[in-house]
Amino acid sequence: SPPTVIINFSSCFLQGILERLDAGEIVIGDGGFVFALEKRGYVKAGPWTPEATVEHPEAGASIVGVNCHFDSDTCLKTVKLMKEGLEAAKLKAHLMSQPLAFHTPDCGKQGFIDLPEFPFGLEPRIVTRWDVQKYARKAYDLGIRYIGGCCGFEPYHIRAIAEELAPERGFLPEASEKHGSWGNSLSMHTKPWVRARARKEYWENLKPASGRPYCPSMSKPDGWGVTKGARELMQQKEATTEQQLKELFQKQKF
Repeated sequence: SPPTVIINFSSCFLQGILERLDAGEIVIGDGGFVFALEKRGYVKAGPWTPEATVEHPEAGASIVGVNCHFDSDTCLKTVKLMKEGLEAAKLKAHLMSQPLAFHTPDCGKQGFIDLPEFPFGLEPRIVTRWDVQKYARKAYDLGIRYIGGCCGFEPYHIRAIAEELAPERGFLPEASEKHGSWGNSLSMHTKPWVRARARKEYWENLKPASGRPYCPSMSKPDGWGVTKGARELMQQKEATTEQQLKELFQKQKF
C-alpha cells in the first residue's frame, strides 16, 4: 500500500484549507504543496494503511490520505480501505489522494522506485489528461475532497482535475479558455477523421498505443531481495565509491 499522509492543521495559517473542506469544497493540490507543508511541520508521513489511519484522527489529524509511489488505481483502492477503517472505528477525517502520473500496475511493494525505468525513463507510462479526468471522478465518488497528483503530474493534468469537477466546484479554471472541453475544438480541424474526434466518447474510450513495437507493456520490478536492515540500504555521508558501484553493476540484470 502507498504510505499514509497525515495532515494536522493546528495553525490558523492553514485554516483556510480545512475550512474549505469542512464546507464541502473540493481542494485541488499537488505533491509539491504537500512536501512544502511537511517541511513546515503540518504534514507527517505515517505508517501503512489501513490500520494506522484509524489511529490518527484521535491524535488530531484533520486529513488522511495517500501520496506518491503508486498510480491512481492503487491509491484509490488504498483510500477505500482507509475510509472503511475510519467508518468501522466511527471516526471522521477528510480524505486525500495524490497519485503518480504514471501507470504502475507492475510495480512492487515499494512502488515505482523498483521499476527499471525509475527515474529517468518513465515517460512512456505517463497518463493522459483523460486518464486524470477518470481518476478525478472516481476520487470524488469515493468521497475524497482533497484531490491532486504527485510525481509526473503536469499543469494540464491538474487542469484536467479541475475541468472534470467543474460542475461540483461551480467554475472552470482560467486555463480552460485556451482549449475546448473533451477536444471539441477539433471540430474546426481540416481533416474529417480528426473532426470526428471532437467528442467525449472518443477520448473516454481511447486505448492509446505506445508506439514502441520492441518494448513490453510491463516491466519486471527490481528488488534484489533487499529488505530493511540490509547493508545495501544503509546510507553513508560520503559519496559512493567506484568499487561500491561496480558491486551494484554486477547485481543488475537487463
